[in-house]
Amino acid sequence: MSSEELLTTRLLLVRHGESMVTVERIVGGAASCTGLSPLGRAQAERLRDRLAAGHEPTVQRLYSSTMPRAMETAEILNEALSLPVELDADLEEHRPGDADGLPWAEVQDRFGVYEGEKYPHRRLAPGAESPAEFHHRVGVALHRLVEENLGSTVLVSCHGGVIDVVFRAALGLPLRPAYDLWTLNTSITELAATHPVDVHPHRWRLVRYNDAAHLAGLPRATGA
Repeated sequence: MSSEELLTTRLLLVRHGESMVTVERIVGGAASCTGLSPLGRAQAERLRDRLAAGHEPTVQRLYSSTMPRAMETAEILNEALSLPVELDADLEEHRPGDADGLPWAEVQDRFGVYEGEKYPHRRLAPGAESPAEFHHRVGVALHRLVEENLGSTVLVSCHGGVIDVVFRAALGLPLRPAYDLWTLNTSITELAATHPVDVHPHRWRLVRYNDAAHLAGLPRATGA
C-alpha cells in the first residue's frame, strides 16, 4: 500500500496550567474553578512559545474542556495557533458533585473514605460521577473526537484525569491498573494512529507521555 493511501490521526493532549483551585487545595469542579494561577499562565505561555517555534506537528483543530482553567490554557496556546477554540463539556475533569469547592482536607470527614479505584462505581460525594461513569463519558468523547477528525492533528486542552482515561482507553489498559499516572501541567501527551483511508483508527501508538521540556527553569508548583 502506498503512503498516499494512508492517513495519520494524531492527538496532542495538554493538561491545563496550574490552577487556582490547586493552589487553594480545594476540589475544583465546574462551580469553583477560577482559572489559572500566575504560574499556570507562565506554564501555558512557555508551551505557546514552543508551539510558535514550529517544532511540533501542525495542529488543524483546537478543542478545550469548558472548565475555566482549560479554556484559559487554550486561549493562551491559541496565540500561536490562530484556530477557533471548540468547547466540549464532555472533556471536563471528573465531576465532584457536592464536594465541588470544598477543601480536600474536609472531603473525607464529610463524605467518608473514597476508594474509587477499588470500587469504580462508588461516588466521591452525592451528585458526583463514579469513576466508571467518568471513564465512559471521556471514552465516548474520545471516539467522537477521533471520528470527526480522521487524518488530522488535534490539540485538546483538558485535565489530568481526562488524559489518564484517554491513555488507558487508547492503549487498551484496565480501568483499575496497578500503577499511577502523574501528568504535569501543560505537558504534551501524543497518541497517533496510521491507517488506510477507509479504516478508522483502532490501534494507537503512544508517541510520548508527559513531555514538559518547555517548563525548564520554572518552579514545579506555586510555593515550591
